[in-house]
Amino acid sequence: MTIRTVRPDRVQHIRCQMHCLKKLDVMVVEMQDPKSGVRGSEQKLNVTSIPHVITGHDVIAWISTKMKTTTEEAQAFGTMLVAYGYIYPLLNHKKLVMCNDTSLYRFQTPYFWPTHQWVAEDSDYAIYLAKKNIRKKGVLEPFEQAHYNHLHDWLNHKWDFVVMQATEQHKAGKERKKPDRVVFDCQERAYWVVNRPSRHTHSAMDCGPDRLIDPDAQNLSFDHYRRLNMFYQQAIMRSKVKSSVSLGALVKYVTTYKNHDPFLAPCLPSNPWQTDNDTYWTLNMRRVDVPTKMRVERWSFSLFELLTDLRGRDDFKVFLKKEFSGENLAFWEAAEELKWGTASSMLTKAETIFKTFLAPGAPRWINIDGRTMGLTVKGLEHPHRYVLEAAQTHVFLLMKKDTFFRYLKSPVYKDMQKKALSPEAHSFSPAQLEQNAQRRNPGIHPIILWQQEEAEKAKAAAASAPVDVKAVMSKIDRKK
Repeated sequence: MTIRTVRPDRVQHIRCQMHCLKKLDVMVVEMQDPKSGVRGSEQKLNVTSIPHVITGHDVIAWISTKMKTTTEEAQAFGTMLVAYGYIYPLLNHKKLVMCNDTSLYRFQTPYFWPTHQWVAEDSDYAIYLAKKNIRKKGVLEPFEQAHYNHLHDWLNHKWDFVVMQATEQHKAGKERKKPDRVVFDCQERAYWVVNRPSRHTHSAMDCGPDRLIDPDAQNLSFDHYRRLNMFYQQAIMRSKVKSSVSLGALVKYVTTYKNHDPFLAPCLPSNPWQTDNDTYWTLNMRRVDVPTKMRVERWSFSLFELLTDLRGRDDFKVFLKKEFSGENLAFWEAAEELKWGTASSMLTKAETIFKTFLAPGAPRWINIDGRTMGLTVKGLEHPHRYVLEAAQTHVFLLMKKDTFFRYLKSPVYKDMQKKALSPEAHSFSPAQLEQNAQRRNPGIHPIILWQQEEAEKAKAAAASAPVDVKAVMSKIDRKK
């Protein structure tokens, strides 16, 4: 392991978990103490005697006694040691967990600890895979074969040197005794299982244990602490909401919405996901003629609820039309279309909004303060999606404070409350539920609903547009 080459797209930064990993080093050293540590013995692995082998039960018992914790916590701590590569399993090397049984483990050599060999280099891994490929005669595991092919393409300019290093290491390994060779192969394999896991597998090296102090942090200047002190002073002086007030607001919100939450109250007439009856969806379509009472009641909660529901927005438009004050809502809708519309139509929509609502003498001029008007008009010189954010918020607050409450007291809303439907709860027997499941409807796709709404909008726009008498007369003459 001599080459140091890292991909340019891999960010090299100081791992802030190094302080905690050094604490793990101290714990593992205590576990390997000949007198007070975990007792090891010699075990046979594929007719080869492996020295200093420990069992999972002994490790968990030692951790539980040393740290005075329960068996479950000791097992979790042992699993963390295995995940970080301090202890590795001999038999099932892919399963990086500590089992509370007679499973065989060994302590990893300090050379492969995360504190000593933190960044796993691509060149080192390429040498390891090439050496294993030579030893196994081309038989690699699927994820290792994928890594091998990728590294062959990435390090193609010096692949000959990688193969030469792998060959030399393979020859040197043959000169060792068989137990030492098996132990070293297990150690190296355990290191790369931790640092180069298979694809779509979480690695402990991605996020280590948190710590409180960074020993490698630079000394901060006096100015930094001065600005930090000013920030905390301003935070102390900032007004805060009492816990009683916030809890009261939460209770009020839950009380208001509890009857409209399908988890807390039943769906009327029935839950379509349980009964396979789509009456609930039919009654609550986006542009239904007569809504339900629960839906109309929800409009009174806030202006946001009213405008979010397209059926409620249509009813609000009827009220504004009678009040001759529909320009605020029209501007709010135009701002929403600009915000969520396509980028290609942004310039056209911005120009149309300026001519319709903001220009001097505009046909539907809106009444906003001069500062907001100036910033909005200046921003429309180079329009973007959120150029109307300030004006839209101002108009929304105007409707919320005045128009919305007048709508709730108006005959339009009261008539809608009287017309609203109150569906009765369905009661289905098990046989009927099974029959409903057999007659299940696929329903209407949301894209089809959206296309229908766009077609209705186009028809409404065409109907409200001025009629060109000359064009109509020319079409009639052509037909004759």
